[in-house]
Amino acid sequence: MTKSTKWFLGILGVLALLAIGFTVVIIALVSGSSDKTETVTVGSGDKVAVVDLKGVISSSEDVVRQMKKYKNNSSVRAIVLHIDSPGGGVVASQEMYEEVRAVRDGGKPVIVSMGSLAASGGYYVAVGGSYLVANRGTLTGSVGVISEFLQVKDALDKLGIGVKTIKAGKLKDAGSPMRAMNEDDQKYFQALMDDVHRQFIDVVVRERKMDVEKVRELADGRVFTGEQALQLGLVDTLGTFEDAVRIAAVKVGIKGEPAIVRERKRQMWYESFFGDAGETLKDLKQELIDRPVLSYRFAAP
Repeated sequence: MTKSTKWFLGILGVLALLAIGFTVVIIALVSGSSDKTETVTVGSGDKVAVVDLKGVISSSEDVVRQMKKYKNNSSVRAIVLHIDSPGGGVVASQEMYEEVRAVRDGGKPVIVSMGSLAASGGYYVAVGGSYLVANRGTLTGSVGVISEFLQVKDALDKLGIGVKTIKAGKLKDAGSPMRAMNEDDQKYFQALMDDVHRQFIDVVVRERKMDVEKVRELADGRVFTGEQALQLGLVDTLGTFEDAVRIAAVKVGIKGEPAIVRERKRQMWYESFFGDAGETLKDLKQELIDRPVLSYRFAAP
C-alpha cells in the first residue's frame, strides 16, 4: 500500500467518524430524553421552587410539567418563574401562560423574575404570574406576532427547477415557498396575525388591569427596558433574581432564607463529548425544524 493511499484512507476514516458523530448528535437532539433531569434542593427550611424558561419557545411541555409538579407539592410554598426568552410559538406560549395562571389562581404564588430578555411570548407567559420582577436593563414587552415565509421560487427558476402544485381550495397553498405570495394570501395571513395579536392584547389588558387603548398603543412590537416597563405598568417592581426569591418568601411568610428547589439537566455523554457543537446543533434544530408558523417572538438583530 502506497503512502498516498494510506493518507487517503486515513482522511476517509476521519470524515466517516465525523459523519457518524454528527448523525448521533442530531438523533439525540431530535429524539430527546424524558430522563435528563434531577431535582436539587439547596438549603433547609420552607421551600421555594425555581422553574426556568430559557431560549426560544418551541414547546410548553417542560415548563407545564414542572408547574404542575410544584403546584401539587405541599412542601413547596411558592414558585419563582425565571424567564430569559425572546418568545416563540404562539400556542406553546399560551399553554404555559394558562398553567402559570392556574397555579396562581389555585393559591400558590408565582413570582416572575425577568432576566436579560422576557419579550413577546416570554412576556405573555410572565403576565400569568402573581408578581412581575424585572431588572433595570431587562428587555420586555414586544407585544406582537410575527410570521416569516421563505421564498425560493426565483432561486429555483435560475436552477431550472419547477414545482407543480395541484390543490382544491384557493388558499390551500398560501405561504408556499414555491410561488410568490399574492394579495389574497397576504390578506389571509394578515387577518390571522391580527386575531392572534388581539388575543395577546386581551391577555395583557386583563392581567395587568390596563386600559385597552393604552395597551394597543404599546402593542406595536416594541421592547421596553425594565425601568420603562415599570413606568408603563407592564411589571410590578425592579429587582434581581435574588430579590424575586425574597419576595416569594415574604408572600408566603417564610422566615429567613428559603430552601431552593430546582431541576437541573444531567449532562448527556454527547454533550460533554461534542461541547459547544451540540448547543449549536440544538439552536439549528430550533431554527429550522421547531420554528412555528405563528410566533410571539422578538425579532432581535
